[in-house]
Amino acid sequence: MSRTALVPVVILLVCVVPIAGAAWWGLPLLLVPVVAAAWVLRVGVDVSATGVTPRSLLTARTVPWEQVAGIRVGEDQDLWLVRTTGTEVRLPVVRARDLPQLSAASQGRIPDPSAP
Repeated sequence: MSRTALVPVVILLVCVVPIAGAAWWGLPLLLVPVVAAAWVLRVGVDVSATGVTPRSLLTARTVPWEQVAGIRVGEDQDLWLVRTTGTEVRLPVVRARDLPQLSAASQGRIPDPSAP
């Protein structure tokens, strides 16, 4: 995910600080921008020589290339990694428009549908 997504998080922090400073009950509101920043910095997909690692806010699991059967495009243009066992793993923050970059990062293991 692009680090420019931190700009709205900073704006949210600026909006929350006056509320948090006005009363003691506003202090927990400071957790909202902290969690949002953690989400921006953590969530994503890592592609390496060993496999694909989708990362959520709390977990990350690597799917080895031997277990990758293909990619499925969902209804909202989100991507799902299809395993040879038939199960699917969602690839967060990656959309169908990102398939050429995903194909390049996987060194051709994931085919690029826009390639001639």
